[in-house]
Amino acid sequence: MSERNVIPIQPLTGDISASLFAAPVLAALSKSVPTVAFRAPDPADDERWRRHNIGGRVHRIAQPVTFTPYASAQPCSARCRFCSETLLETGGGRPSSALRPGPGYFAALERALEQLRGLPLSYSLSGLETTDDAAWMGAMLDILAQHAALSPVLNRVLYTNGAGLAVTQQGEALTERLAGFGLDWLELSRHHFDAATNQSIMRFRPGVQVQYQQAFSAMVRRLAGRLNVKLVCIIQDGGVAQAEAVLRYLEWAHALGVRSVIFREFSKLDESYKDNVTARYIGKARISMDGLLAQCLATAEFADSFVFEQVTEGYYFWNLIGRLRDMQVTFEASDYSQMHRQHGSGDVYKLVFHANGNLCADWNPERHVLLAGETTIG
Repeated sequence: MSERNVIPIQPLTGDISASLFAAPVLAALSKSVPTVAFRAPDPADDERWRRHNIGGRVHRIAQPVTFTPYASAQPCSARCRFCSETLLETGGGRPSSALRPGPGYFAALERALEQLRGLPLSYSLSGLETTDDAAWMGAMLDILAQHAALSPVLNRVLYTNGAGLAVTQQGEALTERLAGFGLDWLELSRHHFDAATNQSIMRFRPGVQVQYQQAFSAMVRRLAGRLNVKLVCIIQDGGVAQAEAVLRYLEWAHALGVRSVIFREFSKLDESYKDNVTARYIGKARISMDGLLAQCLATAEFADSFVFEQVTEGYYFWNLIGRLRDMQVTFEASDYSQMHRQHGSGDVYKLVFHANGNLCADWNPERHVLLAGETTIG
């Protein structure tokens, strides 16, 4: 069973359209969208919720729900100028990105997963860069695979900048490891088709090979032969910001053998975030997804071949999925204020295991703690 069996898909009527996060965008579209996928369950729909005991307390948990063992074994190989992991919340304490797993980490991960046994999960592997530490990643995959042999796991997705996968021998071994793990797809970040422009955005550390076009292209072709690869481009001023650049990005991706591309807008921030360098960059470089989408649909080269397939309603995001000839193209936006409201609702929409040993219903390692770590781990 996969998430597709859990998420209801319905014809998109005018009444439904008006109630969605994407309502303003949908109303302005020059093309219709036939269906809507309700990834976020209605709070009143008991069939879309599971009651599950974690640490002696019963919680109401959304279906589907993703589980993330937050990757923070070492500082990230990239220093993306917009990275959400470098945003700081007012009164939020140490972020998960600042924690490092200690010797008790994997035993604590096993204990957390034991508490989740019987609860359908989807694995969402993210945080900092999972592939930067191949040994840590391999040990984590072993534990996740052991859990999946005993408890239902719907989807398995990796979010990555590709740094560890671009190191030739290590990358080949990790690729085979991920294929054997049953990865459904990986979302590979690359924010411009020009390597120098991409480097000005992602700022890979010295010596990280994936920053170079030849290494990146060779890695993508190898990955595409074994795994379902989706390229992810965060739209921004100074990067992909106009319809012409969208088309060039899609042509470049197609030449690499990729048939799925996701364009994402910077997540909308709320007043809970400090005014640091990351927040200021996001504010200055933001490109609106609805504006870019309108540009694309006004461009004959795009509009003549593009067909919408679906809009997705998530618990803090929306996306529009369509097809441009033989490529799936997704336009996505999200809102962190909505995410915070949902995380604070008392229901569980997300499960994150942090390096301090806490299992939380939040990206913050000290907030909405469902199961506290038995010892300080990192």
